[in-house]
Amino acid sequence: MKYHGLILALGIVATTGLAWQQGALAQGERPAPAPNGIEIPQGYKDWRVIAPSHRTDNNSLRVILGNDIAIKAARAGKTNPWPDGASLAKLVWKDRIDENWEDATVPGKFIHAEFMLKDKVKYAKTGGWGYARWLGKDQKPYGDDADFAEECVACHTPVKSRDYVFTTPAPLP
Repeated sequence: MKYHGLILALGIVATTGLAWQQGALAQGERPAPAPNGIEIPQGYKDWRVIAPSHRTDNNSLRVILGNDIAIKAARAGKTNPWPDGASLAKLVWKDRIDENWEDATVPGKFIHAEFMLKDKVKYAKTGGWGYARWLGKDQKPYGDDADFAEECVACHTPVKSRDYVFTTPAPLP
């Protein structure tokens, strides 16, 4: 796979209105909140791209989006720590080879949408971040109870020195 093909494919996904969403829920219907009470952020589909990523261990493509606070911090290089009010969205698809362009890896089946909401007081027990995930096109909340966030913290602990965030904002010209 060529890196430029990945960037092109993810850019196309991010700029086409996130077509995976169509038909998932009735028009205007909102997914149920996560077990910890976090609701899927209003307007997240209009957030801007912070970075793409490709995981080779599970063959998935990701686009990391940010709200205005996160975008401003990312562009200014002020992400360690991220400011309170910053919200990050990670949209995840299985990757697949494009049938019209063999060298391109493009989004396949939509897997989930994950969110991290920065509030160092409200989410002090989870490193200053609130975590939530919705599975599939039907956006089913992930987790049996509010303690599911401990799983998120455990995964993000290796990047505690980066304010628990794996994403490196993509450099822009």
